[in-house]
Amino acid sequence: MAKELWSLAAVVGVALLAQSGFRHLSESRDAERLVALARPGDIRMISSETCPWCTVARRWMQAEGVPFEECLIERDTACADEFRARGAAGTPLLVVRGHTVLGFDRGEVLRILEPSR
Repeated sequence: MAKELWSLAAVVGVALLAQSGFRHLSESRDAERLVALARPGDIRMISSETCPWCTVARRWMQAEGVPFEECLIERDTACADEFRARGAAGTPLLVVRGHTVLGFDRGEVLRILEPSR
């Protein structure tokens, strides 16, 4: 029984490592494409001071060099007005070339920025 548990633990460990590596590769590819496609003013992130996902998105885009603008709904009345006008259910709310994207969905941002649009 102990041998089977060790085997199962080894399989799970390898699977988690593979998943982590794939995620890193995917994030790296997304970053390269976003940097190549996004121009200043293309991405605006409407954030909240208490939103942990906003912090993750901000740090990732900053670290990867993705150009974006950000406003905080608690500090900027125009930002809060836009947030409400777009009927957002939460933050981060990305406005990508006029399109609303709820959450930090790199795939959707890339889809909007692709030249075929």
